Amino acid sequence: MTLVSIITPSYNQAKYLEQTIQSVLRQDYPRIEYIVMDGASSDGSVEIIKKYAGQLTYWESQQDLGQADAINKGFARATGDIVAWLNSDDYYLPGIISKAVQVFEENPDVVLIYGNMLAVDENGATFNTLTYRPLTFEDLLCFHIIGQPAVFMRRSALQKTKGLDPTFHFLLDHLLWIQIAKQGKILHVDQTWSAARYHAEAKNVAKAAEFGREAFRILETIAQDKDLAATLLRIDRRAHASAYRVDARYLLDGGLPDKALQAWFRALVIYPPVALKRMNIFVSAVLSLLGLGKLRAAILQRRKKNLSS
Repeated sequence: MTLVSIITPSYNQAKYLEQTIQSVLRQDYPRIEYIVMDGASSDGSVEIIKKYAGQLTYWESQQDLGQADAINKGFARATGDIVAWLNSDDYYLPGIISKAVQVFEENPDVVLIYGNMLAVDENGATFNTLTYRPLTFEDLLCFHIIGQPAVFMRRSALQKTKGLDPTFHFLLDHLLWIQIAKQGKILHVDQTWSAARYHAEAKNVAKAAEFGREAFRILETIAQDKDLAATLLRIDRRAHASAYRVDARYLLDGGLPDKALQAWFRALVIYPPVALKRMNIFVSAVLSLLGLGKLRAAILQRRKKNLSS
């Protein structure tokens, strides 16, 4: 029976950590290698981890160099044929690891799979379901983001990469998906597998305005990859417009509507279809600049349904 390795990087998320751990330990799949890498938390997280230590394959609590470093250390310890990581404020839905294993067994040429994902608030209340679609390799290069907690990959493909780049802090997962996807097929499974938590301390909220910078860094990284440069060149305008679209979205989330509008117009100039598909960013930014907060809030609620694009 296939062994599945799950890594949880942990740092001062005691409020959510126990639910994360339980969501892995309560899966119905019998062969799970669960590794928890804590970065010397001081908020009670270590006590929670110790509570479940007997059910963990390995855990430690030591200072690290950040999330990527912690996950990479977990990757190095993983021995399963299938690998995933689950952040300490997210959680799996019941039975999903069994489903992931089944998909890999039925599709031996697939190196990465991803399901759909719930978006939940700090209290665990669902406010949206992020339903993705099948993506091509070029779609990944154009920043069609997939929900990291709903991703599983073959360790054989992961081992051909350098793991997560520790100089990235926001789109580090997306860069890894690209590196894995160049080795084989990726597959979307139209099932809801996990929940990502959106709360004030989460980096997708607290540091939203910094995500866009890493989109451009990803393009620079790809341009220097001899295996990917030709593909990027073929879709260069679409890809760069998409990077500006990502920048606009997160600048808006970060409370910078003027800069978001500038980024959206850059996307419009470079490759109009990318910008026009996300007219909601333009409208939300304009409403914010006009002080029409209630209208913008209504549009933001609608925009949450499009987070997967």
